Amino acid sequence: MNTLLILIFVLTYAAIAFEHPIQINKSATALIGAGLLWTVYAIAGPEAKVVEAAMGESLMSTAQIVFFLMGAMTIVEVVDAHDGFEVITARIKTTQLSSLMWLVGFVTFFLSAILDNLTTTIVMVSLMKKLLEKRDDRLFFAGMIVIAANAGGAWTPIGDVTTTMLWIGGQVTTVEIMKGLFIPSMINLLVPLAVTAWILRGRVVEAPAREQNHGQIETTAFERQLMFFLGLGILVAVPAFKTITHLPPFLGILFGLGLLWLVGDLVHRHKSDEDKEHLTLVSALTRIDMSSILFFVGILLAVASLEHAHILTAVAQWLNDVVGRLDVIVILIGLVSAVVDNVPLVAASMGMYSLAQYPADSFLWEFMAYCAGTGGSILIIGSAAGVAAMGLEKIDFLWYAKKISFLALLGYFGGAIFYILEYQMTH
Repeated sequence: MNTLLILIFVLTYAAIAFEHPIQINKSATALIGAGLLWTVYAIAGPEAKVVEAAMGESLMSTAQIVFFLMGAMTIVEVVDAHDGFEVITARIKTTQLSSLMWLVGFVTFFLSAILDNLTTTIVMVSLMKKLLEKRDDRLFFAGMIVIAANAGGAWTPIGDVTTTMLWIGGQVTTVEIMKGLFIPSMINLLVPLAVTAWILRGRVVEAPAREQNHGQIETTAFERQLMFFLGLGILVAVPAFKTITHLPPFLGILFGLGLLWLVGDLVHRHKSDEDKEHLTLVSALTRIDMSSILFFVGILLAVASLEHAHILTAVAQWLNDVVGRLDVIVILIGLVSAVVDNVPLVAASMGMYSLAQYPADSFLWEFMAYCAGTGGSILIIGSAAGVAAMGLEKIDFLWYAKKISFLALLGYFGGAIFYILEYQMTH
Protein backbone atom coordinates (compact mmCIF):
# COMPACT_ATOMS: atom_id res chain seq x y z
CA MET A 1 0.00 0.00 0.00
CA ASN A 2 2.72 2.50 1.00
CA THR A 3 4.57 2.07 -2.30
CA LEU A 4 1.36 2.82 -4.23
CA LEU A 5 0.63 5.87 -2.06
CA ILE A 6 4.14 7.26 -2.64
CA LEU A 7 3.84 6.63 -6.40
CA ILE A 8 0.48 8.45 -6.61
CA PHE A 9 1.86 11.33 -4.53
CA VAL A 10 4.97 11.70 -6.73
CA LEU A 11 2.88 11.61 -9.93
CA THR A 12 0.49 14.21 -8.48
CA TYR A 13 3.35 16.57 -7.65
CA ALA A 14 4.91 16.03 -11.08
CA ALA A 15 1.60 16.92 -12.76
CA ILE A 16 1.34 20.08 -10.62
CA ALA A 17 4.92 21.04 -11.51
CA PHE A 18 4.26 20.60 -15.24
CA GLU A 19 0.82 22.23 -15.20
CA HIS A 20 1.50 24.45 -18.23
CA PRO A 21 3.14 21.90 -20.56
CA ILE A 22 0.41 19.29 -19.97
CA GLN A 23 -2.38 21.91 -19.94
CA ILE A 24 -4.15 20.46 -16.87
CA ASN A 25 -5.11 22.83 -14.06
CA LYS A 26 -3.17 22.15 -10.85
CA SER A 27 -6.38 22.29 -8.79
CA ALA A 28 -7.83 19.36 -10.76
CA THR A 29 -4.58 17.40 -10.28
CA ALA A 30 -4.46 18.10 -6.53
CA LEU A 31 -8.10 17.05 -6.02
CA ILE A 32 -7.68 13.86 -8.08
CA GLY A 33 -4.44 13.05 -6.21
CA ALA A 34 -6.14 13.54 -2.83
CA GLY A 35 -9.10 11.39 -3.92
CA LEU A 36 -6.87 8.56 -5.15
CA LEU A 37 -4.61 8.62 -2.08
CA TRP A 38 -7.50 8.42 0.37
CA THR A 39 -9.26 5.75 -1.73
CA VAL A 40 -6.15 3.53 -1.67
CA TYR A 41 -5.69 4.19 2.07
CA ALA A 42 -9.35 3.31 2.75
CA ILE A 43 -9.33 0.10 0.67
CA ALA A 44 -5.87 -1.26 1.51
CA GLY A 45 -5.37 0.37 4.91
CA PRO A 46 -6.81 -0.11 8.39
CA GLU A 47 -10.42 -0.79 9.31
CA ALA A 48 -13.19 1.66 8.36
CA LYS A 49 -13.46 3.27 11.81
CA VAL A 50 -9.76 4.19 11.83
CA VAL A 51 -9.97 5.64 8.30
CA GLU A 52 -13.11 7.59 9.24
CA ALA A 53 -11.39 9.08 12.31
CA ALA A 54 -8.30 9.96 10.24
CA MET A 55 -10.47 11.58 7.57
CA GLY A 56 -12.34 13.60 10.20
CA GLU A 57 -9.10 14.82 11.77
CA SER A 58 -7.61 15.78 8.39
CA LEU A 59 -10.80 17.49 7.26
CA MET A 60 -10.92 19.56 10.44
CA SER A 61 -7.34 20.82 10.13
CA THR A 62 -7.77 21.45 6.37
CA ALA A 63 -11.10 23.27 6.85
CA GLN A 64 -9.56 25.55 9.48
CA ILE A 65 -6.83 26.65 7.05
CA VAL A 66 -9.29 27.00 4.14
CA PHE A 67 -11.74 29.11 6.18
CA PHE A 68 -8.84 31.28 7.31
CA LEU A 69 -7.62 31.67 3.72
CA MET A 70 -11.11 32.54 2.44
CA GLY A 71 -11.60 35.09 5.22
CA ALA A 72 -8.22 36.78 4.64
CA MET A 73 -8.72 36.87 0.85
CA THR A 74 -12.20 38.38 1.25
CA ILE A 75 -10.94 41.09 3.63
CA VAL A 76 -8.20 42.00 1.13
CA GLU A 77 -10.82 42.14 -1.69
CA VAL A 78 -13.07 44.46 0.36
CA VAL A 79 -10.14 46.80 1.11
CA ASP A 80 -9.20 46.72 -2.59
CA ALA A 81 -12.78 47.50 -3.72
CA HIS A 82 -12.67 50.64 -1.56
CA ASP A 83 -9.23 51.60 -3.04
CA GLY A 84 -7.90 51.19 0.51
CA PHE A 85 -4.40 50.22 -0.63
CA GLU A 86 -3.96 53.79 -1.90
CA VAL A 87 -3.32 54.67 1.76
CA ILE A 88 0.04 52.87 1.30
CA THR A 89 0.71 53.26 -2.45
CA ALA A 90 0.27 57.05 -2.28
CA ARG A 91 3.11 57.18 0.27
CA ILE A 92 5.60 55.06 -1.66
CA LYS A 93 7.63 57.59 -3.64
CA THR A 94 10.59 55.46 -4.82
CA THR A 95 11.03 55.22 -8.58
CA GLN A 96 13.71 52.50 -8.51
CA LEU A 97 12.74 48.82 -8.57
CA SER A 98 15.74 47.87 -6.41
CA SER A 99 14.77 50.39 -3.69
CA LEU A 100 11.18 49.16 -3.80
CA MET A 101 12.44 45.57 -3.46
CA TRP A 102 14.33 46.43 -0.25
CA LEU A 103 11.29 48.25 1.14
CA VAL A 104 8.85 45.44 0.30
CA GLY A 105 11.24 42.79 1.67
CA PHE A 106 11.61 44.45 5.09
CA VAL A 107 7.91 45.37 5.41
CA THR A 108 6.94 41.77 4.59
CA PHE A 109 9.53 40.34 7.01
CA PHE A 110 8.31 42.33 10.03
CA LEU A 111 4.62 42.21 9.11
CA SER A 112 4.85 38.41 8.86
CA ALA A 113 6.27 38.24 12.39
CA ILE A 114 3.23 40.14 13.72
CA LEU A 115 0.51 38.63 11.51
CA ASP A 116 1.56 35.31 9.97
CA ASN A 117 3.25 34.38 6.69
CA LEU A 118 0.01 33.42 4.88
CA THR A 119 -1.95 36.62 5.63
CA THR A 120 1.11 38.81 4.99
CA THR A 121 1.66 37.21 1.58
CA ILE A 122 -1.97 37.78 0.58
CA VAL A 123 -1.78 41.45 1.63
CA MET A 124 1.63 42.19 0.04
CA VAL A 125 1.02 40.38 -3.28
CA SER A 126 -2.31 42.23 -3.57
CA LEU A 127 -0.46 45.48 -2.88
CA MET A 128 2.08 44.77 -5.67
CA LYS A 129 -0.78 44.67 -8.20
CA LYS A 130 -1.39 48.32 -7.29
CA LEU A 131 2.28 49.32 -7.60
CA LEU A 132 3.65 47.40 -10.60
CA GLU A 133 2.36 47.26 -14.15
CA LYS A 134 4.71 44.64 -15.66
CA ARG A 135 3.81 41.05 -14.83
CA ASP A 136 7.48 39.93 -14.87
CA ASP A 137 8.29 42.48 -12.16
CA ARG A 138 5.29 41.41 -10.09
CA LEU A 139 6.36 37.75 -10.29
CA PHE A 140 9.86 38.59 -9.02
CA PHE A 141 8.37 40.59 -6.18
CA ALA A 142 5.89 37.80 -5.36
CA GLY A 143 8.79 35.32 -5.15
CA MET A 144 10.68 37.60 -2.76
CA ILE A 145 7.52 38.19 -0.71
CA VAL A 146 7.24 34.40 -0.20
CA ILE A 147 10.88 34.23 1.01
CA ALA A 148 10.47 37.30 3.25
CA ALA A 149 7.14 36.11 4.71
CA ASN A 150 8.51 32.66 5.58
CA ALA A 151 11.72 34.15 7.02
CA GLY A 152 9.74 36.66 9.09
CA GLY A 153 7.35 33.99 10.33
CA ALA A 154 10.09 31.66 11.58
CA TRP A 155 11.40 33.78 14.48
CA THR A 156 8.16 34.49 16.38
CA PRO A 157 5.70 32.00 17.94
CA ILE A 158 2.75 33.41 15.97
CA GLY A 159 4.45 34.03 12.60
CA ASP A 160 4.39 30.47 11.22
CA VAL A 161 2.13 27.52 11.96
CA THR A 162 5.10 25.19 12.63
CA THR A 163 6.67 27.61 15.14
CA THR A 164 3.22 27.94 16.76
CA MET A 165 3.02 24.12 17.01
CA LEU A 166 6.42 23.96 18.73
CA TRP A 167 5.45 26.87 21.01
CA ILE A 168 2.14 25.30 22.05
CA GLY A 169 3.87 21.91 22.50
CA GLY A 170 6.40 23.44 24.90
CA GLN A 171 9.44 22.83 22.66
CA VAL A 172 10.26 26.55 22.37
CA THR A 173 9.55 29.64 24.48
CA THR A 174 8.72 33.14 23.20
CA VAL A 175 11.82 35.12 24.22
CA GLU A 176 14.36 32.39 23.41
CA ILE A 177 12.98 31.66 19.92
CA MET A 178 13.05 35.37 19.08
CA LYS A 179 16.60 35.78 20.41
CA GLY A 180 17.89 32.63 18.72
CA LEU A 181 16.31 32.95 15.28
CA PHE A 182 16.05 36.68 14.52
CA ILE A 183 19.52 37.02 12.93
CA PRO A 184 19.42 33.67 11.01
CA SER A 185 15.95 34.61 9.69
CA MET A 186 17.22 38.07 8.70
CA ILE A 187 20.16 36.46 6.84
CA ASN A 188 17.66 34.16 5.11
CA LEU A 189 16.02 37.33 3.74
CA LEU A 190 19.08 39.54 3.16
CA VAL A 191 21.02 37.13 0.92
CA PRO A 192 18.31 36.67 -1.77
CA LEU A 193 17.19 40.29 -1.34
CA ALA A 194 20.68 41.61 -2.08
CA VAL A 195 21.01 39.40 -5.19
CA THR A 196 17.56 40.35 -6.50
CA ALA A 197 18.07 44.08 -5.85
CA TRP A 198 21.38 43.86 -7.76
CA ILE A 199 19.62 42.13 -10.70
CA LEU A 200 16.96 44.89 -10.76
CA ARG A 201 19.45 47.78 -10.40
CA GLY A 202 18.89 50.75 -12.69
CA ARG A 203 15.33 49.73 -13.60
CA VAL A 204 12.47 52.09 -12.88
CA VAL A 205 9.08 51.34 -11.36
CA GLU A 206 6.34 51.18 -13.98
CA ALA A 207 3.13 51.88 -12.10
CA PRO A 208 -0.20 50.69 -13.55
CA ALA A 209 -2.62 53.26 -14.87
CA ARG A 210 -5.35 54.09 -12.40
CA GLU A 211 -8.36 51.95 -13.25
CA GLN A 212 -11.58 53.74 -14.05
CA ASN A 213 -14.59 52.55 -12.12
CA HIS A 214 -16.81 52.45 -15.25
CA GLY A 215 -19.56 54.67 -13.91
CA GLN A 216 -19.17 53.57 -10.31
CA ILE A 217 -18.98 56.29 -7.68
CA GLU A 218 -15.48 56.60 -6.20
CA THR A 219 -15.02 56.01 -2.50
CA THR A 220 -14.29 58.94 -0.20
CA ALA A 221 -11.01 59.38 1.67
CA PHE A 222 -12.84 58.48 4.90
CA GLU A 223 -14.20 55.23 3.39
CA ARG A 224 -10.78 54.26 2.00
CA GLN A 225 -8.99 54.84 5.30
CA LEU A 226 -11.74 53.25 7.40
CA MET A 227 -11.81 50.01 5.39
CA PHE A 228 -8.00 49.84 5.08
CA PHE A 229 -7.28 50.29 8.79
CA LEU A 230 -10.24 48.16 9.87
CA GLY A 231 -9.23 45.35 7.46
CA LEU A 232 -5.57 45.47 8.53
CA GLY A 233 -6.60 45.77 12.19
CA ILE A 234 -8.71 42.59 11.92
CA LEU A 235 -5.78 40.69 10.36
CA VAL A 236 -3.37 41.94 13.06
CA ALA A 237 -5.88 41.11 15.83
CA VAL A 238 -6.23 37.43 14.84
CA PRO A 239 -3.00 36.25 16.57
CA ALA A 240 -4.03 38.18 19.71
CA PHE A 241 -7.51 36.62 19.53
CA LYS A 242 -5.91 33.17 19.36
CA THR A 243 -3.56 33.89 22.29
CA ILE A 244 -6.31 35.28 24.56
CA THR A 245 -9.13 32.81 23.76
CA HIS A 246 -7.08 29.73 22.69
CA LEU A 247 -9.61 29.37 19.85
CA PRO A 248 -8.37 28.54 16.32
CA PRO A 249 -7.39 31.49 14.06
CA PHE A 250 -10.12 30.75 11.48
CA LEU A 251 -12.79 31.75 14.05
CA GLY A 252 -11.00 35.05 14.65
CA ILE A 253 -10.86 35.82 10.93
CA LEU A 254 -14.56 34.91 10.44
CA PHE A 255 -15.50 37.04 13.47
CA GLY A 256 -13.55 39.94 11.96
CA LEU A 257 -15.16 39.33 8.58
CA GLY A 258 -18.58 39.68 10.21
CA LEU A 259 -17.53 43.00 11.80
CA LEU A 260 -16.18 44.29 8.46
CA TRP A 261 -19.45 43.24 6.78
CA LEU A 262 -21.49 45.09 9.44
CA VAL A 263 -19.40 48.28 9.16
CA GLY A 264 -19.59 48.16 5.34
CA ASP A 265 -23.37 47.83 5.40
CA LEU A 266 -23.70 50.73 7.89
CA VAL A 267 -21.33 53.03 5.93
CA HIS A 268 -23.07 52.43 2.60
CA ARG A 269 -26.67 52.11 3.84
CA HIS A 270 -27.81 55.42 2.26
CA LYS A 271 -26.42 54.60 -1.21
CA SER A 272 -28.47 53.03 -3.97
CA ASP A 273 -28.04 49.30 -4.61
CA GLU A 274 -26.31 50.03 -7.91
CA ASP A 275 -23.77 52.44 -6.38
CA LYS A 276 -22.79 50.17 -3.48
CA GLU A 277 -22.95 46.79 -5.27
CA HIS A 278 -19.19 46.55 -6.04
CA LEU A 279 -18.29 47.65 -2.48
CA THR A 280 -20.24 44.98 -0.61
CA LEU A 281 -18.73 41.93 1.00
CA VAL A 282 -21.11 39.77 -1.06
CA SER A 283 -19.44 41.13 -4.19
CA ALA A 284 -15.95 40.54 -2.69
CA LEU A 285 -16.83 36.88 -2.08
CA THR A 286 -17.44 36.41 -5.82
CA ARG A 287 -13.95 37.75 -6.63
CA ILE A 288 -11.84 35.48 -4.41
CA ASP A 289 -9.95 32.77 -6.27
CA MET A 290 -11.87 29.55 -5.51
CA SER A 291 -9.55 27.60 -7.84
CA SER A 292 -6.60 28.34 -5.52
CA ILE A 293 -8.63 27.39 -2.46
CA LEU A 294 -9.58 24.03 -4.00
CA PHE A 295 -5.90 23.48 -4.87
CA PHE A 296 -5.08 24.12 -1.23
CA VAL A 297 -7.71 21.59 -0.11
CA GLY A 298 -6.31 18.94 -2.47
CA ILE A 299 -2.68 19.44 -1.41
CA LEU A 300 -3.44 19.40 2.33
CA LEU A 301 -5.62 16.28 2.11
CA ALA A 302 -3.04 14.51 -0.08
CA VAL A 303 -0.26 15.14 2.45
CA ALA A 304 -2.57 14.15 5.34
CA SER A 305 -3.08 10.70 3.77
CA LEU A 306 0.72 10.12 3.88
CA GLU A 307 0.79 11.29 7.47
CA HIS A 308 -1.95 8.83 8.55
CA ALA A 309 -0.25 6.00 6.63
CA HIS A 310 2.85 6.76 8.81
CA ILE A 311 5.00 7.29 5.70
CA LEU A 312 6.32 10.65 6.96
CA THR A 313 7.21 9.19 10.36
CA ALA A 314 9.02 6.32 8.63
CA VAL A 315 11.04 8.81 6.54
CA ALA A 316 12.01 10.74 9.70
CA GLN A 317 13.05 7.52 11.44
CA TRP A 318 15.06 6.42 8.40
CA LEU A 319 16.91 9.77 8.44
CA ASN A 320 17.73 9.23 12.11
CA ASP A 321 19.15 5.75 11.43
CA VAL A 322 21.07 6.55 8.23
CA VAL A 323 22.32 10.12 8.79
CA GLY A 324 22.71 10.22 12.56
CA ARG A 325 23.93 13.86 12.83
CA LEU A 326 21.21 16.05 14.30
CA ASP A 327 22.10 19.27 12.43
CA VAL A 328 22.21 17.47 9.05
CA ILE A 329 18.89 15.72 9.77
CA VAL A 330 17.16 19.03 10.56
CA ILE A 331 18.63 20.67 7.43
CA LEU A 332 17.33 17.72 5.37
CA ILE A 333 13.88 18.00 7.01
CA GLY A 334 13.89 21.67 5.98
CA LEU A 335 14.76 20.73 2.39
CA VAL A 336 12.02 18.05 2.36
CA SER A 337 9.54 20.72 3.55
CA ALA A 338 10.06 22.41 0.16
CA VAL A 339 8.11 19.49 -1.34
CA VAL A 340 5.99 18.20 1.53
CA ASP A 341 3.94 20.44 3.81
CA ASN A 342 6.04 21.39 6.85
CA VAL A 343 3.18 20.89 9.33
CA PRO A 344 3.10 17.06 9.24
CA LEU A 345 6.91 16.99 9.01
CA VAL A 346 7.26 18.98 12.24
CA ALA A 347 4.43 16.96 13.81
CA ALA A 348 6.31 13.73 12.94
CA SER A 349 9.54 15.18 14.37
CA MET A 350 7.78 16.20 17.59
CA GLY A 351 6.62 12.60 17.91
CA MET A 352 10.11 11.22 17.23
CA TYR A 353 12.06 13.28 19.76
CA SER A 354 10.91 13.65 23.38
CA LEU A 355 11.19 16.72 25.60
CA ALA A 356 12.95 14.53 28.18
CA GLN A 357 15.77 13.89 25.68
CA TYR A 358 15.70 17.37 24.08
CA PRO A 359 14.32 19.97 26.55
CA ALA A 360 12.66 23.27 25.62
CA ASP A 361 14.79 25.72 23.62
CA SER A 362 17.45 23.11 22.84
CA PHE A 363 19.33 23.16 19.53
CA LEU A 364 16.97 20.64 17.89
CA TRP A 365 13.76 22.61 18.41
CA GLU A 366 15.07 26.08 17.55
CA PHE A 367 16.87 24.81 14.44
CA MET A 368 13.75 22.82 13.48
CA ALA A 369 11.66 26.01 13.69
CA TYR A 370 14.12 27.81 11.39
CA CYS A 371 14.59 25.02 8.82
CA ALA A 372 10.94 23.93 8.58
CA GLY A 373 9.78 27.55 8.46
CA THR A 374 12.17 28.80 5.78
CA GLY A 375 12.79 25.58 3.78
CA GLY A 376 9.28 25.87 2.34
CA SER A 377 10.42 28.90 0.30
CA ILE A 378 12.66 26.73 -1.90
CA LEU A 379 9.68 25.56 -3.99
CA ILE A 380 6.44 27.50 -4.58
CA ILE A 381 4.32 24.61 -3.23
CA GLY A 382 6.44 24.20 -0.09
CA SER A 383 4.56 26.66 2.10
CA ALA A 384 1.12 28.18 2.62
CA ALA A 385 2.61 31.54 1.62
CA GLY A 386 3.90 30.07 -1.66
CA VAL A 387 0.59 28.40 -2.48
CA ALA A 388 -1.28 31.68 -1.78
CA ALA A 389 1.12 33.66 -4.02
CA MET A 390 0.83 30.97 -6.70
CA GLY A 391 -2.93 31.40 -6.73
CA LEU A 392 -2.98 35.21 -6.56
CA GLU A 393 -0.41 35.82 -9.32
CA LYS A 394 -0.83 32.55 -11.29
CA ILE A 395 2.89 31.77 -10.78
CA ASP A 396 4.16 28.80 -12.77
CA PHE A 397 5.90 26.10 -10.70
CA LEU A 398 8.82 25.83 -13.15
CA TRP A 399 9.25 29.63 -13.41
CA TYR A 400 9.63 29.81 -9.63
CA ALA A 401 12.03 26.84 -9.64
CA LYS A 402 14.25 28.56 -12.26
CA LYS A 403 14.16 32.13 -10.94
CA ILE A 404 13.58 32.01 -7.17
CA SER A 405 14.50 28.56 -5.82
CA PHE A 406 18.29 29.09 -6.01
CA LEU A 407 17.97 32.46 -4.21
CA ALA A 408 15.84 30.81 -1.51
CA LEU A 409 18.45 28.03 -1.16
CA LEU A 410 21.26 30.59 -0.71
CA GLY A 411 19.31 32.32 2.04
CA TYR A 412 18.34 29.00 3.65
CA PHE A 413 21.93 27.75 3.94
CA GLY A 414 23.23 31.21 4.91
CA GLY A 415 20.90 31.39 7.91
CA ALA A 416 21.44 27.71 8.81
CA ILE A 417 25.24 28.01 8.82
CA PHE A 418 25.06 31.17 10.92
CA TYR A 419 22.76 29.52 13.47
CA ILE A 420 25.01 26.43 13.83
CA LEU A 421 28.13 28.59 14.30
CA GLU A 422 26.32 30.94 16.68
CA TYR A 423 25.04 28.02 18.78
CA GLN A 424 28.49 26.43 18.98
CA MET A 425 30.05 29.72 20.10
CA THR A 426 27.41 30.55 22.74
CA HIS A 427 26.78 27.06 24.20
